[in-house]
Amino acid sequence: MNQTKWFLQSGPDHDIAISTRIRLARNITDYPFPSRMNDLQRQELNERIGKVLSTADTAPLSFTYFDMEQTDDAVRWSMVERHLVSPQFARYPEGRYLYLSEDERVSIMVGEEDHLRIQVLTAGLDPTEGLALAQKMDGIFDRAFRYAFDQQLGYLTECPTNLGTGLRASVMLHLPALRRNGSIARISSTVSKLGLTVRGAYGEGTDPAGDFYQLSNQITLGISEEEAVSNLSGLAGQIILQERKARQTEAENHLAVEDRTYRALGLLKSARLMSGDEFLKLSSALRMGLSLQIIDCDTLLTALNSLIFDVGAATLQKGAGRLLPEQERDTLRAQVIRERLESICRD
Repeated sequence: MNQTKWFLQSGPDHDIAISTRIRLARNITDYPFPSRMNDLQRQELNERIGKVLSTADTAPLSFTYFDMEQTDDAVRWSMVERHLVSPQFARYPEGRYLYLSEDERVSIMVGEEDHLRIQVLTAGLDPTEGLALAQKMDGIFDRAFRYAFDQQLGYLTECPTNLGTGLRASVMLHLPALRRNGSIARISSTVSKLGLTVRGAYGEGTDPAGDFYQLSNQITLGISEEEAVSNLSGLAGQIILQERKARQTEAENHLAVEDRTYRALGLLKSARLMSGDEFLKLSSALRMGLSLQIIDCDTLLTALNSLIFDVGAATLQKGAGRLLPEQERDTLRAQVIRERLESICRD
């Protein structure tokens, strides 16, 4: 498997589908749920999981270990920005541990709401590959432990909404045209009747910054993992088709879209101060122009994908090795963006 960071790779429909996430929640019969575990139990569970990973055949994946309580704040919140862990996992690090693959494709959270959260990220709309890898990792732990499982209820989880498969699958979608034509509310209402939900980029209660939306499953009981992933893939595909049609309608006013695209590119290449929100708005306009081939440059889209994960506030502070005042952070963000885009697709 390629050890290049997953977000630098291309996937199906990658101009609209940024990423696919598969997450499995699992608990082990030897221990109470995490909310009732004591420190010794948490440490023992982590040691057992670490031993399994160190002896199992996970090739070509290799994992780095993090004791979240001993991990710097900026590093933890950078992980949230990069969608490697949940905000809850970073906010309350005591007794929580992370095993992260080198390519950041697989993260294994120990001691969050459940004993194990196995998460896989893939580029584009690719839930089948993500599920296969998640199931491979799941099988490694299943052979080493006895999972909490009921013949009628399926996998037992601390939160009843995860009972059954324990599967949460989601696709990150870039939907600027559907947002502008007012279709998001209609789509959200429709998919909710089919057991899915549309949320902001970081899940429940978050805003769709940069026109990025998360489509995810809600039903985990009475359905197989494969069925859940198939439903998600099918609905995501339909939304992608609607977004493409809406973009083509906007493209009829070619001059306006072209102007918006080049204004965004110009600001990104020249600004000396750049907030996170402004970056997302400008990159959204530029992404759409690239998808409509107003600018023909494949490497520019890859650079934008990388920047999304590299210029978050915590990630910049992690790189600097210290807390940064807002203006200094915005200055550094603008510098990173300029340097990254400087040599790409010169006009």
